[in-house]
Amino acid sequence: MKVIGLTSGTSFDATEAAAAELRLEDETVVLRPLGARAFDYDAGLREAIVSVLPPAAAGVGDVARLDARLGQIFAEVAAGAADEFCGGRADLVVSHGQTVFHWVEKYRALGTLQLGQPAWISARMGSPVVSDLRSRDIAAGGQGAPLASLFDVLLLGEG
Repeated sequence: MKVIGLTSGTSFDATEAAAAELRLEDETVVLRPLGARAFDYDAGLREAIVSVLPPAAAGVGDVARLDARLGQIFAEVAAGAADEFCGGRADLVVSHGQTVFHWVEKYRALGTLQLGQPAWISARMGSPVVSDLRSRDIAAGGQGAPLASLFDVLLLGEG
């Protein structure tokens, strides 16, 4: 299975794409990296992102327009990564989205908002898209950084 991962996270300078082939050997998932690349944002897009970040008083229309624009950009980034690293086709795309708000109270994450409408990615790629990973992590009691806890387990062990 060829998978493309997209992230821009809390930075707003680029979208990073990484492609990998995943296969199951017995009960072990084996990952073979295929390539990675950063796609820089232009000044206008960076300004549009800043315009919706707190404490900006952006309206819902501004947020919706940026959500669609980022989704279209993520779709193009995914397509470029598929062409460059996967022979033009990915079986799955995973998109973290662009973080524009992270709600934390008393050291606990309660919500988050990621922009980059995944429907644009799915329409462009013709592949399933997994998205909103940060919200899922928060709903499960995490801090909205689902890979950080996995990295900690791999690095430090479970105990």
